[in-house]
Amino acid sequence: MLLGVLIALTPLGTDTWAPALAALGDALGAPVRAAQLTVTAFFGGVALGQLGWGPLSDRYGRRPCLLAGLALACVATAAGAAAAGIEGVTAARFAQGLGMSCGPVIARSIVRDLHSHEQAARLLASMTIVFSVVPIAGPLAGAALLAAGGWRAVLGFFAVVSAALFVAAAAGVRETAPAERASIHPLRLAAAFREILTERRFTAPFSAMLLGQIGIFAFVTNSAFVLIKGQGIAPAGFSLVFAGVMLGQISGAWASRRLVLRLGIARMLELGATLAVTAGAAGALLAWAGVSHWLAVLLPFMLYTGGMALITPNATASALTPFPRSAGAASSLIGATQFAVGAAVSALLGALFDGTARPMASVAAAGGLGAWLIERYYLRGNS
Repeated sequence: MLLGVLIALTPLGTDTWAPALAALGDALGAPVRAAQLTVTAFFGGVALGQLGWGPLSDRYGRRPCLLAGLALACVATAAGAAAAGIEGVTAARFAQGLGMSCGPVIARSIVRDLHSHEQAARLLASMTIVFSVVPIAGPLAGAALLAAGGWRAVLGFFAVVSAALFVAAAAGVRETAPAERASIHPLRLAAAFREILTERRFTAPFSAMLLGQIGIFAFVTNSAFVLIKGQGIAPAGFSLVFAGVMLGQISGAWASRRLVLRLGIARMLELGATLAVTAGAAGALLAWAGVSHWLAVLLPFMLYTGGMALITPNATASALTPFPRSAGAASSLIGATQFAVGAAVSALLGALFDGTARPMASVAAAGGLGAWLIERYYLRGNS
């Protein structure tokens, strides 16, 4: 449960904050672009932290780095809640992202320290079930906090969550890093990253996962525009569609947790890739056929996220398994690359948006096809 919440920290920082953006600008007399910069700053902190926490935890241990990151997030968000101007809030959000990014990086590293292969995949699937609750509950919590106490209450909530996780981690997380610690000398670190990126046992499963996640990035960043602006459904209706798609992810993660020890990682990757390519193709065909209905978005993407919930924990376990002594560095590469690709997909779909689901569904179809091709020709029988 704790590790699942830790990997959900970064989406918590965006999904719960989104409802407060307009109120923040109004309260501080800031233009929309200045309020939006608080999101960009958070992303910047997350990106930098994703690269840093993994190698640091390889060198100094998981527990102290996790506690340091949570403490930073707590102090930063408390300072943001007390800020008098938009500049202070933006700086606090950057530091918050830097601190919160420790969660997913170190949580994945802890999994690799404790388990490998199917056992690691099973634990990662359990964490994904917990993680999947955040995209459903985050916007609702943000709206409720905003109504109760304004934008400062949302930042105060982040501080409380960070403090609670600090206490839980201090009480419940033991050190899991190998006794032989890795160097963080720049040259040694560059060599470690190069070794990871040239290891086929890392690049093949990670590529399948990354290509498949393009479809999820497409839905998360573009579905509101498609459904609210393009199809005219109410924001409350969009929330229900979004929740339905996330239920697909929860169902897939539950199935992965139950089946991976019996069927093995290779079979789970095959099933997940088949679901993703089928769902992506169905969504694209419906969109290009001119079907403009929320069910034509909900059903394909529910199936797609279910397939990706079979791929992601199993591909992550497979990618981390070869690196017992540098799991933090490998986890950092996973997180930082995912973040960069997600930002690129968001920018691309923002430029291509035409009022229909066609760009979003086409990107998902391409991602599902890419994941299937990697699984079919590089992973099948080798996981």
